[in-house]
Formats: sequence, structure tokens, C-alpha cells
Amino acid sequence: MITNLYTRNIVILIVIVGNNACDNSPELPRLDNDAIILAFGDSLTREKGANEDESYPVILEKLTGRKIINTGISGELSVAGLKRFPGEIEKYSPDIIILCYGDNDILQKIYLDEMASNVRAMIQIATDKGLPVILLGVPQPGLFLSSAKEYIEIAESTNVFFIEDLIADVLGDKKLKSDVAHPNGEEYRKIAETINAKLKNINAI
Repeated sequence: MITNLYTRNIVILIVIVGNNACDNSPELPRLDNDAIILAFGDSLTREKGANEDESYPVILEKLTGRKIINTGISGELSVAGLKRFPGEIEKYSPDIIILCYGDNDILQKIYLDEMASNVRAMIQIATDKGLPVILLGVPQPGLFLSSAKEYIEIAESTNVFFIEDLIADVLGDKKLKSDVAHPNGEEYRKIAETINAKLKNINAI
């Protein structure tokens, strides 16, 4: 009897902590039907490993009914992305930004604190312009994939809308990868569907 009571209390505690974590998630604005979403990143945004019409931005545009601009560049490092970022904002005048960066830094074993500094600077640029950011965590190679801790630290300090393990979950399914670091078309669709579902859940679309 004592054991059952103890177990029940533990379960209740976990539920309460989980709900509080959800309550602290940042809000995103409701996106008008003519809103522009800027998908900024490297090869994971550019759809490497799949056809152009299979990229997550193309599929997400169909799901959300909002215009999505794909500005991903395969092989680009975060230091180059940071230099490019302001110009893309100026060019497209987006209402919101989906940021997925650092994959190449991680694969090339560049210092992760430098990558984190570049991603943080991109978020600051967007914030200074009043643009909300959706940050996608990128995993480090390993047996059990999960977002590199730097992304969690960035999300906590900048209070962006953070989707932590979406990329890790996708890349963790070896049957549906095009290569060691990139999804195939079906997996890019899963990325788009997950982002779309999260936007709907918070009434952003």
C-alpha cells in the first residue's frame, strides 16, 4: 500500500512539472493568410537528399497556406549564414523565421561555442527587428541522437519557440535517410507536418 501511494505521487509530480514547462513556452503571433515565413538554414533546409518539391518548406507552404521562402544553402557554415542573414530579411520582409542552422559546423567539428554564438546572433538580429523565431535543434552524431546542448541553452536564454528533437527524431530513423546526415523526401515531409501541427496547436495558423 505504501509502495503504490509513493508511485502515484511520483507520477503526479511528473505531470505537474510537464504542464508547467508547456505553460512557459513562448507564444507566436497569429499568422495572416498573406504572411511570409522565411526558412533559413543549410542543407537540411535546402532539401539535400531529396527533390526540390520534397523540401520541408515546400510541403509546409502547402500545409499552412502561407508563403514560405527557402533560403537554405547546402554546406554553408554558421559564420557565413550570419553574414547572409540580414540581407535575406531585408530582401523578403518575412513575418516569422524558421531557423535550422549548425549541421555543417557540427559535422566538420568546428567549435560548437562558435556555432552557438552565430546562431544566437541571428536570433538577436531577428528580435531587434521584431521578428519571432522558431528554432530547430540539430543533433550531434552519436548512438542516441538528441539536440546538441548548445541549442537548449540558446532557446532558454533567448526565449524563442524551440522544437528540440524534431531533426534528431527524423535522422534517427535509418530506413528513411538519404545519407548519414540528411533525410529523404518522406522524412522532410515529417518535418513539415510536425511544424504545421505545432503552429496549429498554438493557434499561430
